[in-house]
Order: sequence, then structure tokens, then C-alpha cells
Amino acid sequence: MKVAAACATVLTLPLALVLLLAGQDSAAGINSSLAGAPTVEAKRDIPPAYLRWYLDAAQTCPGLPWNVLAAIGKIESDHGRSTMPGVGSGENHAGAGGPMQFLASTWVAYGADGDHDGTKDRYNPADAIHGAANYLCANGAGKGGTHLRRAIWHYNHADWYVRKVLDQAARYATPTTSRRGAIAVQAALRWLGTPYSWGGGGPSGPTYGIAHGAATKGFDCSGLTQHAWAQAGARIPRVAAAQYNAGTHIPRRALQPGDLLFFATDTTDPATIHHVGIYYGHGRMIHAPHTGDVVRIAQFTGNPHREHQYIGATRPTVRNAQT
Repeated sequence: MKVAAACATVLTLPLALVLLLAGQDSAAGINSSLAGAPTVEAKRDIPPAYLRWYLDAAQTCPGLPWNVLAAIGKIESDHGRSTMPGVGSGENHAGAGGPMQFLASTWVAYGADGDHDGTKDRYNPADAIHGAANYLCANGAGKGGTHLRRAIWHYNHADWYVRKVLDQAARYATPTTSRRGAIAVQAALRWLGTPYSWGGGGPSGPTYGIAHGAATKGFDCSGLTQHAWAQAGARIPRVAAAQYNAGTHIPRRALQPGDLLFFATDTTDPATIHHVGIYYGHGRMIHAPHTGDVVRIAQFTGNPHREHQYIGATRPTVRNAQT
């Protein structure tokens, strides 16, 4: 049995502060530098290869929501499935071509080699999507808000087009502000300073652990995360590796407070997960580190040890079953 640890009550922070940490972004990430994970509609409507390219291309422009790129791809060519002239070859009546509908002159300026095959081809979906990210970024899309709207307007000079893109984008991404995540963070913060106890803790709070944790009342890492998310209404498994397999997997760039961060000895093998923490925001996490320590807030981003062992993140849901 692999378990990770947590701690006991010392500090309580107001939920308002936690909600502030969580941010006030819209469901689509329109007013934010981030967009949430793909929705069921996105996974159903966007071909897997296109979805990967949208996610990858957005990372080349920090602050550009991936779902805005995907919405443009939907409107311009139905993700390459449209049979209209100019999508697979040639040009439409306005001279645009490819799945992201680039004019030849615009492509010369912003075209990209998205699949690293040595060529920049506006009819190649990977290249076209990365080129669209370049074009949007050059017009300020990474700054969000009105800058993002203006960048979309530059893509097609029409206000109706901007509204259509943003409406579609909202259907493709989950909310970037999680009320449940904020509640989970608050629940974990309540136990700052609580001793680490191997095998200790659960939905109701700290408990005596097992083996060398038997004499200590507290949490181990997965006991803390299970408790925190129980307060938010999600029933998740007890062991870290099982928690990893139970939640919705979240790209690192879309992390929000409350998400679970996982660490493994072999980052290609989820079976080697040995630690879990709760994302707190600003590159930090709340976790129960190890025997002899206490529940604490620690730096995650930029920490060589944690970065080397980071395997991924999940967002629990109320549908998860406790095991």
C-alpha cells in the first residue's frame, strides 16, 4: 500500500481569500491567460490530432487560450472537415486557403512549421494551427480581455465573427474558476501544521496512521487530499496512485487551485506515483511531505526535485467513487 501524508489544525483562512487565489476567469478562459480542460463537446467534436495541435500551439503564446484557437478552427473549416473550396487545396473566393483559412500574404508573415517536418504549409493542419497562434499572438491575444477580442477581430474583421468565436470557445473548455477547488484549498489550509502520519487521515479529518505512523494523529499526503476534496463534495480514492486514475487529467498550463499534483519515481509509469499535493496557485502546493514534517505550503514550480518527479495533475469531480 502506497500512501502519502498530511496534518493538523493550526490556521484557518477565509474562503474569500481562497476564491481570490482561484481567480475570476470566465468559463472559457476568455478573460484569462488560461482555458480549462476540454469539455465533452470538445472531445466529441474535435478530431484527436487537431485537439493536440490546438493545445500545443497555444503554449507557444503564453496567455492564448487553446479553446479560442479551436473555435477559429471550427468556424473556418470544421477542423478541416469542410468540403468548401480552399480548405484542402486551392483558395476560396477571398484568396484564403487551408484549415485555418490563411491568405497567402499573411501566411508568408506568420506561417509556422508546426509538425517540424522542415516545411511551412498552410494546408497542413499542424502548421496552420501554429501559424494561427503566431498571428493571434502578434495581435495581442496573449494579453486576454479586450486584447484577445481585438486579435480575433484581426483574424476576420467582423464583430459577429468575434462573438461567434467566443461563444464556440466557451463550449469547448471547462470553467477555469472552480468553487469546489477553492473549498478543497480552504479545507487543506485548515490543517497547516498538523503532523505527518503514515496512513493517517481521511474524509472526516486526521486519524492515527499505520506502521510508523500508528502513534501519530495526522495525515499522510493522500489522506489530506482525500479529506480536502470530501469537504468539496467529491469522493476520491484513498491512495495517491488511485486518485491519479480517478480524476479528470488537467494540462499543467490549465492548473487551478484545488487541482491534485502527482509525483512519481518514473514519470512514464503512473504505478510509481508516491506523492500527491493540492495546487495552491502561483506555483505552490499544500501537502503533507513525509514523516517528521507537517502539512505545509511549499514551492512546486521551479523546485528541481518536484519538477523531476512531476507526472501530471487531475481535477476531482463529484462523480468519483471512494475506494
